[in-house]
Amino acid sequence: MSTTRIGDLRHARGWTQERLASESGVGLRTVQRLEAGSEGSLETLSLVAGALRVSVGELFANIDDAEFGDRVEALDSRAREQQSARDRTVTAWRWLYIGIGVVLTVFSFTMGPAGLVLFLAYWSGGLLILIALGRIILEPRLDARFPLSRSKRQLRDQRRAPLAKTTGDVEQVS
Repeated sequence: MSTTRIGDLRHARGWTQERLASESGVGLRTVQRLEAGSEGSLETLSLVAGALRVSVGELFANIDDAEFGDRVEALDSRAREQQSARDRTVTAWRWLYIGIGVVLTVFSFTMGPAGLVLFLAYWSGGLLILIALGRIILEPRLDARFPLSRSKRQLRDQRRAPLAKTTGDVEQVS
């Protein structure tokens, strides 16, 4: 049996078991079982690791089963690869927006007053359209294609959530 560090990691964040269950999207009983040393699926461990912002391998002090250890390492590696691929895709879309904007900006200088309208419309309206398309079309497709990755917005919200939840009230650690 592998020794988990889930309880220690949870305590270090000042979270209750209920809070970890809520943040990770798994049941309270599942968190209790994992902390007691029961084995969980790699999907469950991935959700818990994501909530605690650590790799799946970091959930364990030691992994006794070599096959399970290999699977955990493979999952962590796959998660890093998927996050990297997702980030490259999002960056490519941003650079496409900037590239088109540069071309339109140069073109707008040749159009006189109408060019100013084109310039302002693209850089302001285009940005809003880019953000909307990203959230409505691109993010769901990236979520489906790279299930072990998170969008920058999801990562930011996950970082902010502990601050927002702990500023109003003090939680008791179980």
